[in-house]
Amino acid sequence: MAAKTNLQKRTIKLTRSHAYRKAYADAAFLSRPELRPVRLQLELLKPELALTERGIKSTVVIFGSARIWSPQESALQIKALTQAVRKNPGDASLKAKLALAGKLKSSARYYEEARKFGKLVSEHSKLGENKLIVVTGGGPGVMEAANRGAYEAGAKSVGLNITLPQEQGPNPYVSPEFCFRFHYFAVRKMHFVMRAKALAAFPGGFGTMDELFEVLTLVQTGIKRRLPIILFGKKYWTDVIHFKNMAKYGYISEEDLDLFKFAETADEAWRIITEFYARHPLNEEQEKA
Repeated sequence: MAAKTNLQKRTIKLTRSHAYRKAYADAAFLSRPELRPVRLQLELLKPELALTERGIKSTVVIFGSARIWSPQESALQIKALTQAVRKNPGDASLKAKLALAGKLKSSARYYEEARKFGKLVSEHSKLGENKLIVVTGGGPGVMEAANRGAYEAGAKSVGLNITLPQEQGPNPYVSPEFCFRFHYFAVRKMHFVMRAKALAAFPGGFGTMDELFEVLTLVQTGIKRRLPIILFGKKYWTDVIHFKNMAKYGYISEEDLDLFKFAETADEAWRIITEFYARHPLNEEQEKA
């Protein structure tokens, strides 16, 4: 009897062993370096299946800095940092944060325009039978503003969040069923582009530049069909990137300067999109591209 009991205990122990776990339920196994191709495929498939099952075919992608706060939040940040500096006048870190907040104060207007644009797209957009859905990186700043605009319009919107060293959670305005989280930037950028019928880039840093130039390169090389690419804030973009000099030195063609347009307001950006598709209506084959 004791021998049988020992065997039963051994059997139970075996069923709880690491090796006995089913491969797809074994997080440690799936996290091995050799399984990276499988993880890449899973990251591609999970959002793809969710969006396809809900009939989402056409999106407007909105990029921009996570550092751009709403006017209200910007004022609160400056007030709090000013008080903190007064209490700790020797704290260089606090002074640097206050200086940065001051620099970004004028950018609060972009938050409001992104919010208006997200709302405008959600309220009035139709491409054929397909409603345009707002897609952002799912984080704070411009991303929050665009998702917020869609939310205020009573529409669904998508957030493609990314795991970062400085952990960044999703903003509260993303639709829960479309709140995705990525590990791989490359797969995330694929999802930005796959259904995109227009792209709006607000001022931002390295991440915004990376996402913008990914799309510009795909359109320039013909991998992605032509679509409206709108840069909000001409002063910022022409100050930071001298596009015309790229053509001047021959590294891009003069025609490549026509791949994007500048806008200052949500209404202006929406007009660019509607005028583009009045000239270049989508057909069934383009819809599948």
